[in-house]
Amino acid sequence: MSEYHEPVLLQESVDALNLQKVGTYVDATYGGGGHSSEIIRRSPNIRLIAFDQDQDAHDNKQLKEVELLNQNFRFLKNNLRLIGALPVQGILADFGVSSHQFDVAERGFSFRFESELDMRMNQQSPLDAKQILNTYSLNKLTDIFREFGELRTARKLAHLIIERREVKPFLQTADLVTLVERISNPKIFNKEMAKVFQALRIEVNDELGAIRHFLNQSLDVLEKGGRLVVISYHSLEDRLVKNFMRSGRFDGQLQKDHFGRAETPWKVITRKVVVPTQEECDRNPRARSAKMRIAEKL
Repeated sequence: MSEYHEPVLLQESVDALNLQKVGTYVDATYGGGGHSSEIIRRSPNIRLIAFDQDQDAHDNKQLKEVELLNQNFRFLKNNLRLIGALPVQGILADFGVSSHQFDVAERGFSFRFESELDMRMNQQSPLDAKQILNTYSLNKLTDIFREFGELRTARKLAHLIIERREVKPFLQTADLVTLVERISNPKIFNKEMAKVFQALRIEVNDELGAIRHFLNQSLDVLEKGGRLVVISYHSLEDRLVKNFMRSGRFDGQLQKDHFGRAETPWKVITRKVVVPTQEECDRNPRARSAKMRIAEKL
């Protein structure tokens, strides 16, 4: 399984679930099955349900003990209800793109490879990166690069994209890489390119919308005392998780009762975010930006 994807914060995240000997647990982002494998190893008698919308994850599945659903975790509640799996005692979600997705050139997730501009996690989805680059308006492109990529050159890049596509449509990763080179400082080119690809990937897969749906539904499906464990990789994701675990709201604003006492559906277990050790980052550089937060349903 490690060849497909090396799980991040493996021991720490499974520890955080506070696994019982029996019960129902959810791995919301199955990927290569690394987290699921450790969960089953520790508690072989639990019911473990996993979600993954990427067909490659299903084709590479090795764990017979896991009920793997071919679904986006944004549909968490309905799917658990359909299979009679409510309530659950714990949920683990790792929002990272798997190493497999980055390393398979034809998926178009990485600018390291010459490939078609795709970036779909669900390959049945009609929207891919080509369509965004070739059809979105100037303002919409600017918003995507500014909000999801946090690029200072968002407007300039959007202008260049529209100018270029009037001459020739965007089809391959190299088409976009060549364009970004024109406005990027060579010293930070890789960092800028990663931001551009991140912004497109988030838009293609509606990643932040899916996370909001997932977090809201986690409250509905967890039993009292159940744990929610989330690993995120950039500030946009982590802010949503942090605010939601603090207040049950995405703006982070605490509601108060008539006596001025804060009302929240969660007990935050991690007052300080958990990050990988230097040893893990040396072994797996993709773990560097990972942040884990844990909350317990009140």
